[in-house]
Amino acid sequence: MEIKESLWNGFKRIDFEFEGREALLIFPNDANKTDKWMLKTEYFDAFPALEIEMVNNGWHLAYIKNITRWCLDEDLHLKKRFADFIIKEFNLYKKCIPVGMSCGGLIGTKFAALYPQYVSALYLDAPVLNLLSCPADIGLGKGGLFEEFTKATGVTLSDLICYREHPIDKMHILLENDIPVILVYGTADTVVPYKENGAMLEKFYTENGGKLISIGKEGCEHHPHGLEDVSPIVEFMQRHAD
Repeated sequence: MEIKESLWNGFKRIDFEFEGREALLIFPNDANKTDKWMLKTEYFDAFPALEIEMVNNGWHLAYIKNITRWCLDEDLHLKKRFADFIIKEFNLYKKCIPVGMSCGGLIGTKFAALYPQYVSALYLDAPVLNLLSCPADIGLGKGGLFEEFTKATGVTLSDLICYREHPIDKMHILLENDIPVILVYGTADTVVPYKENGAMLEKFYTENGGKLISIGKEGCEHHPHGLEDVSPIVEFMQRHAD
């Protein structure tokens, strides 16, 4: 395996290919290194404040490139094999915490539902959970992303009306596997409206005894992701790392 080594925000970074895909792993400093790790599911370098703080706390950060941000099964299965590889190769913990922002939340949620044995908890930030809302814009959504989605997935609007593979269709699997969720969202998000996405997960978990923390950012649109003070997310991830 050919490895390219560099620095990412002051931390050791290695880039390599895994099954023909671009992949990378960020290492914490040796002084406080743990075997815990995050999987950024999409948009690797976007809004990285939380990931930087977690690496500061001794966590690793992994990423492998997707074919598309709209979550193909092929990408989910590849992530499982990638997880197997880095767990064995770098002596990492058997479970990770996916970090899913926007479409990354779509990927993270479906990965957790498909492979719950690899997931300790979920951090979802303005997540796409209802494809009729985003990208289809049926309802409050105004993202204008449906043409991109159809080209990437082959799923038409007619297909989507009968679709039963939305992340919101997988909530019971997350709950059955006792996967805690921290959910961050903007109250003014018109690209991935909270009412049609995150709120459905929050309602389901609340009504059925799931472990969920929900943090709304008043007046915030889809961007920026994350929090000015990431400590609530850090505390959640540390608490639910096992």
